[in-house]
Amino acid sequence: MLRGADMLIVDAQVHIWDADRPDRPWPPGRAAQAQKPYPVTKEMALAAMDEAGINRAVLIPPSWEGDYNDLVLDAARSHPDRFAAMGRLAVEKPESRDLVPRWKAQPGMLGMRHTFHNEHYRHFLTDGTADWFWPAAERAGIPLMVLMPGMLDQLDRIAGRHPGLQLVIDHVGLNVRGKGPKVFEDLAAVCALAKHANVAVKASGMPSLSQEKYPFRDLHPHIRTLVDAFGPRRTFWGTDLTRMPCTYYECITLFTEHLPWLKGEDLEWVMGRGVCEWLGWPL
Repeated sequence: MLRGADMLIVDAQVHIWDADRPDRPWPPGRAAQAQKPYPVTKEMALAAMDEAGINRAVLIPPSWEGDYNDLVLDAARSHPDRFAAMGRLAVEKPESRDLVPRWKAQPGMLGMRHTFHNEHYRHFLTDGTADWFWPAAERAGIPLMVLMPGMLDQLDRIAGRHPGLQLVIDHVGLNVRGKGPKVFEDLAAVCALAKHANVAVKASGMPSLSQEKYPFRDLHPHIRTLVDAFGPRRTFWGTDLTRMPCTYYECITLFTEHLPWLKGEDLEWVMGRGVCEWLGWPL
């Protein structure tokens, strides 16, 4: 049992979702993108966390559901010691502008997560749709997690123009469907963003990038490159568990048992303390 006795372990990304149904419909054509062919509940997440020894998890609504935040907020409110939420906001809708100033007043809500990784959202970064949002989030003090592989130049621009905006790069900034070694060709561009003090990175979902079985030795040098660039206080362990090709325990021990250079206080920052402090989730 890893939880509690050894160190605080916080998963920086876990999805939960409900079924596509008439009273809570998903956007048309998105069902094929779901990571599982069934809903994943807060109870299922808690059971997996308890079995693996996870203290806390940051819950994120998946993009295929649309812009619902009800499930993650319910989980965070009912289990505030275990869950917190990073919600979705439809930046393309005019009515969303009024929601930003009071976003963090929602109990259990720590910030927002935005996805710009596919044809449904990528153009928002370049056609002006999202331009209003970055200064608004900066003024409101809302931490953001962003998924924008292949568009790191846009993230560089946003981070530079809005130094008060806390940004977290999702899934190492890489193509989540890619595999090593080719997928890591973009790692140098990701690490270059560490020059911005307001940018952190989630070392999440990494087992899916490996071409090897556990303990995924082909990932080890790339994890070190990432931590060397951002430092342990701005590198956050996470899983995106419902997409992983391995067990929760293997996701954890990849970092806690197979990286001998990552230990002590540095390991504690990476495994949970860092993301909590970055998002303002009291320890």
